[in-house]
Amino acid sequence: MTTENQNIQFQLTDELINQVVALVAAKNDKALQEVLSDFHYADIAEILDETNLDDAIYIIKLLDSETTSDILMELDEDIREKVLERLSAKEIAEEIEELDTDDAADILAELSEERQEQVINKIEDEEHKAEIEELLTYDDNVAGGLMAKELVKVYETWTVAGCLRKIRGQAQEVKRVHSIYVVDKQERLIGRLSLKDLIIAKSEQKIAEIFISNVDSVNVIDDVEDVAKVMAKYDLEAIPVVDNHKTLLGRITIDDIVDVIKEEADKDYQLAAGISQDVEADDSILELTRARLPWLFLGLLGGIGAFIIMEGFQESFSQYAILFFFTPLIAAMAGNVGVQSSAIIVQGLANDDVRGSVNSRLIKEMLLAALNGIILAVFLFLFVWIYIKEIDKAIAISVSLVAVIIIAGLIGTFVPFFLNKRGIDPAIATGPFITTSNDILGILLYFWIAKLILGI
Repeated sequence: MTTENQNIQFQLTDELINQVVALVAAKNDKALQEVLSDFHYADIAEILDETNLDDAIYIIKLLDSETTSDILMELDEDIREKVLERLSAKEIAEEIEELDTDDAADILAELSEERQEQVINKIEDEEHKAEIEELLTYDDNVAGGLMAKELVKVYETWTVAGCLRKIRGQAQEVKRVHSIYVVDKQERLIGRLSLKDLIIAKSEQKIAEIFISNVDSVNVIDDVEDVAKVMAKYDLEAIPVVDNHKTLLGRITIDDIVDVIKEEADKDYQLAAGISQDVEADDSILELTRARLPWLFLGLLGGIGAFIIMEGFQESFSQYAILFFFTPLIAAMAGNVGVQSSAIIVQGLANDDVRGSVNSRLIKEMLLAALNGIILAVFLFLFVWIYIKEIDKAIAISVSLVAVIIIAGLIGTFVPFFLNKRGIDPAIATGPFITTSNDILGILLYFWIAKLILGI
């Protein structure tokens, strides 16, 4: 691959995979290294995902640890797990020593406790080891489990000249310097330092004279979703992590937050589709069944409920059989409106964009549903009237549609708020839960209103 093509998006081809596999089979290490040297580590990981495990292990052991450590982080989780099983504790330790502490902790967290201890004992850098062990004490869903210990910090008592010397040393351990944090003698975060201010300041000036006291931070026990919201709100590339005493512990960078947002989006999408646990297409049939069956069973119960309701009205509507043919339409409209309403609220709750009281939201949704319902009902009324030439039935069906749409909109708005208040992921309200409940309620309301209008 030429230099001109390095900025073009990588495309994995069968030809490239076959070339790599052939070079591994021939043990042509020099040619293999030359081929892979032109690719980004994420692209190499994509290649390894498509080769067999033996070939992947061969390549990882061939390349230098500085490269393969990054490759490991990009590998598919299942493949990485198999690769780590085939590497010795010393080999894993060598990879970990090349990684930032947050990535190193993530790798170790995938190992058993016994294996973790073996790998940690092989890490030669005592400071790096201690920092990784600290990160392993935090849960994955809090800021501490996401932060890295690598950062650039300066003391308020330092002079500008001294600060610049210290920064050069610290920056060697940090891949990307987003911010320079200022701490006091007790290691408490008190501000941040502008690179511009540092450059133009006089050498003898103290950092205390030029630092910016306004700095956003998160607590080490804050939920990662809350951290993501803060960083998104203020467009931050990195944010410092502190404890209850404001002691600076580490920082969280935007690449880790993007992973959190993606994982949360995947989880919400699966919940909305009626999948109750995190699964992937390659998971076993048993795991996929466990994830899907609960909501499919709920749909089955919903169908049985609809059957019981319809059977209860069978005798009353024996002379108005045409009404039963519109049942799927009413149920579908109820489900669709409920999902639309809940999707908007769930999105707003996730982005922290929902403002105002629940009552104001319900009133707004009621008015919106009423307007949509009336427009649709007018069209339906004209269709039924023209089709069956009976105005009373046309009125009954169209009025029922308006009522069903309004109720479905209110339910779709209220349920996500209700779930969110009780600490339940509101994304569940956009799936089969809201569809099934609105289907049943819609059918019941439809028959009840039609019976009332027609005087059955």
